[in-house]
Parts: sequence; C-alpha cells; structure tokens
Amino acid sequence: QVQLAESGGGLVQAGGSLRLSCAASGRTFSTYAMGWFRQGPGKEREFVTAISSRSGNKYYTDSVKGRFTISRDSAKNTVVLEMNSLKPEDTGVYSCALSPTVALLQRGDVSSWGQGTQVTVSS
Repeated sequence: QVQLAESGGGLVQAGGSLRLSCAASGRTFSTYAMGWFRQGPGKEREFVTAISSRSGNKYYTDSVKGRFTISRDSAKNTVVLEMNSLKPEDTGVYSCALSPTVALLQRGDVSSWGQGTQVTVSS
C-alpha cells in the first residue's frame, strides 16, 4: 500500500501563500490519481483538487480556482499544492489522498490518506 506524508502547512495572513507537499512511498505512485481534501473547523471534509495519473489533467473545486495549483513530479513521487491569495475560509487540515481514478477520489473513495497538515489563514 502506498503511504503518504504531507508537509508545508502553517500560519499565514490573508492574501499570503503556502506550499504543501505530499511525498508518496511505493513504486506505483505514477498510476494513481492524487489530490487534496481539507476539513475546516466544524465542517465536513471537502474535496479541493486532484490531478490525474497519465494525462496530468487537473480539477479544482470552484472556491479555489485561480488561486490554487496542483502539480505532480512522478520522478520524486511528490504532489505539490501551491496556494495563493489565501482567505480565512481556506483554514483547515489539508490531507493528501490517492485513488485509482480522479472520479473515485472526488467522491471520497480513497485508497490512501496522509496524516494531514494544518493550514491557518488569519484575517
């Protein structure tokens, strides 16, 4: 089973930027869709973004379009989430996820989860 480990969370002021990384173990990383979910205080976990395995197509929830960018480096088994123009409502625990397809990942049918990293955006 692929194991995931996130890094890069922290505290930032509104309008600032953060970069999250997710390192995956295992030789089959490149065959999986990867993505990020987040869970804000008192909220349910929600899909944020995903990137497909082969074509590298990217998918974003509407609230982060134009501000967040997902990318993957298959040679390094890493997925990166660049977050710009951060807003207080972006606050939450961000978790990296892996699934055979983007469709499965988007609906929460995930094969592996990372432990999560806290992102706090102050107003």
